[in-house]
Amino acid sequence: MDRFKRFQTELPEPLEENGIGGEEAPETLDDGEEGPEGKEAPENPTLFMGMKVRRRASIHRDCKGDYIGIPSDPFLSKMLSKQGDNTVLFADTVLKFTGSGKMKRRILVITDFAVYLVDPDADVLKRRIALAAVDKLCLSELSDNFLAIIIPTEYDLLMASTRKTEIVTMLVKATKSTSEYELEVVCSNRFEYNAAADMVKEVEFEEVDGGIRTRFTKKESK
Repeated sequence: MDRFKRFQTELPEPLEENGIGGEEAPETLDDGEEGPEGKEAPENPTLFMGMKVRRRASIHRDCKGDYIGIPSDPFLSKMLSKQGDNTVLFADTVLKFTGSGKMKRRILVITDFAVYLVDPDADVLKRRIALAAVDKLCLSELSDNFLAIIIPTEYDLLMASTRKTEIVTMLVKATKSTSEYELEVVCSNRFEYNAAADMVKEVEFEEVDGGIRTRFTKKESK
């Protein structure tokens, strides 16, 4: 079953070497693309206020939560049931960045206890991250699609999605409902993340004519 073809999300093309000591991603889509009128996103209106450039369309947009149709997907339903995780807050296809800088299509599922990454072509669970292990979320101050989930006890997760705002909102909501703290959201045009267990990268965002330029640079491991 080619699930991805049925739920394809428009996202940036793979990274290319820029020849000057880092990797440069092409200009990315705005996470607040225009769309049909819908209900207001169920988010904290002050979550990004004063920190991040956002279009009105990313605030007033239809939020379905499950864009995959998990109840009708035998593999995903069985996977979540096996984990004892039945409350789906969000599900959609995203691009996940590997340590080498490549991008792979993944299904991202957020429940009230964990984050799942699934290979949509092979029907294989690639990673499960307990929400209790997530320390913070990092994103730029610009209107791009990138989001890093920082996990101190593991390697971090960097991904790209046109529904980034909804993902952040659901992660904050889920963490707050199961713990006594609110997940920290850090907005900066330059931040570091552990791309692998022994690899630290810095990602830098710059607004240029016609879009946003994203540069990746390897750092010395901490």
